[in-house]
Amino acid sequence: MTLSITTSTLADGAVEVSPRGEIDVENAYEIREAVATHLSSGSPARIELNMRHVTFIDSVGISALVAAFQLAGVSGVKLVVTRPSRFAHRQLWVTGLLGLFGNPQPFDEETVTA
Repeated sequence: MTLSITTSTLADGAVEVSPRGEIDVENAYEIREAVATHLSSGSPARIELNMRHVTFIDSVGISALVAAFQLAGVSGVKLVVTRPSRFAHRQLWVTGLLGLFGNPQPFDEETVTA
């Protein structure tokens, strides 16, 4: 599966970056580039990585998230992970990075109503 990334501006002016699919060695750089693009076009108060639709993330993907976090921090912008899939949440927990990204709770498909 490939990775696609959509971005939007939230009501409070924060930027939401929403990857969909697998984040791996082949495409992890796209996460950092998406964050860098928003930082170069202005400084939002916050960037939210909505990881609800991430089905897989490997160590290179985790490294790209950390690089994006550091890049945002240098620009004075807070970067947080929101709504991680259970898989992404587990990977962040195992690597000890949940706290770095704001301690997000895993997204639970079962509690979402149509």
